[in-house]
Amino acid sequence: MQERWGDERAAMVVLLRRAGTEKQERETVARVMEAGSAWRLLGEEQPSLFGGTADAELPAARAELERWAAQGIGVYVLTEPDYPHQLSSAFDAPGLVFTRGDVRPDDAGVAVVGSRSASPQALADAAAIARGLVARGLSVVSGLASGIDTAATVASLEAGGRAVGVIGTGVYHAYPPGNLDLHRWVVSSGLVLSPFWPDTPPSKTTFPRRNGTMSAYCLATVIVAAGPRSGTRIQARRAVEHGRPVILLRSVLDGNDWARELLDRPDVHVADDVDGVLGVLDDIVRRPLDVDRLLRDLVDLP
Repeated sequence: MQERWGDERAAMVVLLRRAGTEKQERETVARVMEAGSAWRLLGEEQPSLFGGTADAELPAARAELERWAAQGIGVYVLTEPDYPHQLSSAFDAPGLVFTRGDVRPDDAGVAVVGSRSASPQALADAAAIARGLVARGLSVVSGLASGIDTAATVASLEAGGRAVGVIGTGVYHAYPPGNLDLHRWVVSSGLVLSPFWPDTPPSKTTFPRRNGTMSAYCLATVIVAAGPRSGTRIQARRAVEHGRPVILLRSVLDGNDWARELLDRPDVHVADDVDGVLGVLDDIVRRPLDVDRLLRDLVDLP
């Protein structure tokens, strides 16, 4: 079985290495899902639309996978069962994700995100929300940025909880550099996940893609503080596209047209304070239980 998924990962590496643009990557992943297997699609593409042959490229891909494994980097392909399940249900899930730390396919996490330059009150709110998530057995997910992300992540770790960092670089990097120790702390007790090749540096294009991956990975996104140009607005919009709940602190609505525009979208909520956020999250977590209960009641009907 392990050999089978090794072949599948190598095939996906070959296919995505051939794709020179983000658009080509998305098209490649769509073709893989249609074919049902990266290995099967690779066999059908001889020669490749983007150049290259599998016989020449597979040995290099396998060598890369071996090198990453030796460095403690996990690699998961969208078509395999150990790929994070919540993420795999998104229409734009990455074909490959790279990890350091403890991967849990059924991880139940909530993103707590916001401005890098947040007020002391917003930082305190982020920490309190994170502690509430830990008390509920949920992972605290962030982009490991400064500000709100850092406050939520540190609070979750100090409370003995699980933190997940979905980063906007490859796993060889920590951004911002000042969060290197926090990055290592998350790796040692939780998970760092990236949709980018391990050596990918930070750029203007990587962070919006990271936000999309994070919104798909999570049960819900909580936006604690944000400005008109905050990257969290991208995550909020992507979460709506993914069908994931979004919770906005009422203060986020002040001065943010993008936040007010989301209010009429499905599953977008506004909370006045930390207790309000946690109350909405309790309702969200109960939804699968309510569905199961309804189904059992239907089965028991005469």
